[in-house]
Amino acid sequence: MPRPTAPTEADAIAGGVIKSRGMRFPKDPQIIQGRVRKLLRTNGYEAKETEAALRVVKEGDVVLELGGGIGYMSTLVATKRAIKSVHSFEANPQLIPYIRKVHAANGVTNAHVTNAILGPRKGSVDFYVRDPMLGSSMDVLEGEVDPPSIKVDVLNAKPVIADIKPTVLICDIEGAEVDLIPKLDLSGIRAAILETHPQWIGPTGINTIFKAFMDAGLAYYHRGSHGKVLCFRTEW
Repeated sequence: MPRPTAPTEADAIAGGVIKSRGMRFPKDPQIIQGRVRKLLRTNGYEAKETEAALRVVKEGDVVLELGGGIGYMSTLVATKRAIKSVHSFEANPQLIPYIRKVHAANGVTNAHVTNAILGPRKGSVDFYVRDPMLGSSMDVLEGEVDPPSIKVDVLNAKPVIADIKPTVLICDIEGAEVDLIPKLDLSGIRAAILETHPQWIGPTGINTIFKAFMDAGLAYYHRGSHGKVLCFRTEW
């Protein structure tokens, strides 16, 4: 039997979309560029998170995603697993139309996208817009002086989670995890996938995250964890 080969650029790009792991991502020079484009073409984009999600997400799950990005993980769980729904919260307003295009291109109808972040109380925060767009964040970078910013809504996490009733949490919020995770009601979560940023939150931050999940009855799951990507489960 011939050995499988990695997809070529011609294989991965067709009809105005980039194909990645069987999913379709519309070409957009403002969003899909450089390293992101290359990783999508070669099935390497969000590889660690993908492996974890395919291990723990099951039929009937309700997925809460904090940090929607380009719509990759929400599309993955909605197309690879028969989940009930996925609810994505993304701070960058410029990504929202693209995420919805990705969902439409892949026939995803059970995804809900909100331009907001979750927090302990309702309000708003500054969001700093950069080029490339995926480099935007809620933090001022070292050396920046008065970067352009917009206001983004903060939703009270407690009623949002009570309404959604998620069973799985997927989180990539660029270091804000150390402030948010301990304040979330994790009692209904049976599995979580979290990209941590130890270079920013340090050992104390990592321990804080571990404690929050342990207090909620979730244990570190080694088969779904890889480097900075941590996976937690109530049962193995």
